[in-house]
Amino acid sequence: MALFLSFCILLSCTGLITDNKQEADMAEKVKLHPATPHQKRIFTIADHLRNGDIILLPTDTQYALACSYTNKKGIERIRKIRQLKNDHLLTLICDSLTGISKFARLGDDQFKVIKKLIPGPFTFVLPATKEVPKLLLNPKRQTIGFRVPDYPICHKLVDQLGDPLIATTARHPDYEGDTGNGTDDRKELFRRFEKQVGLIVDNEQQLSGEPSTIVDMSHPDPVVIRAGKGIEEFLEVCAVAALNPVEA
Repeated sequence: MALFLSFCILLSCTGLITDNKQEADMAEKVKLHPATPHQKRIFTIADHLRNGDIILLPTDTQYALACSYTNKKGIERIRKIRQLKNDHLLTLICDSLTGISKFARLGDDQFKVIKKLIPGPFTFVLPATKEVPKLLLNPKRQTIGFRVPDYPICHKLVDQLGDPLIATTARHPDYEGDTGNGTDDRKELFRRFEKQVGLIVDNEQQLSGEPSTIVDMSHPDPVVIRAGKGIEEFLEVCAVAALNPVEA
């Protein structure tokens, strides 16, 4: 026994035995084609989500921190990573209008507008149904954001998981500015989050500098919280529906 321990110490000193703790703390990385994501890799990502992991996920605008919407610890972890207050807008990523309808109360005007704009680069703030955990809601207004990205990776992942994802823009607190991922370097973004998430989905594409358009649809006339990608299309659809969007 003493001889065996001496042998192990010798191997460690020569570098043949290494400390794998740091490596174990690093996020697994899965590469996916943005238009034709490999289904087996989608299965792998869905398994990570079911096991309670947070993931770094590309969308049709920017990368997001995401987990299953039922993952209470994951949601709290995302808030901690981003240093978010409880009233910060979180978003449910759904795969269709049917998915939104299960979790949001929609009037006729909201239904018509959203139907014409999804899938797309829009976040719609809507009153939530009882299906949405209270942890996700704006505590004062009982609202939450909804997204149906025009992005096969997101669509296939939500479909495979069978539940929406809860997400927020992946922006490290050390970055300056208020919007976006905070960097145009994808590898730098990964480096900042690789020890804080369980898995990174790499679409091998340049980061987008344009965020989604955020609209509060809980008012008679939509309130544009952030004018981003797709804002012109949104205004055109509102004009046809005789709605008069206002700025926040």
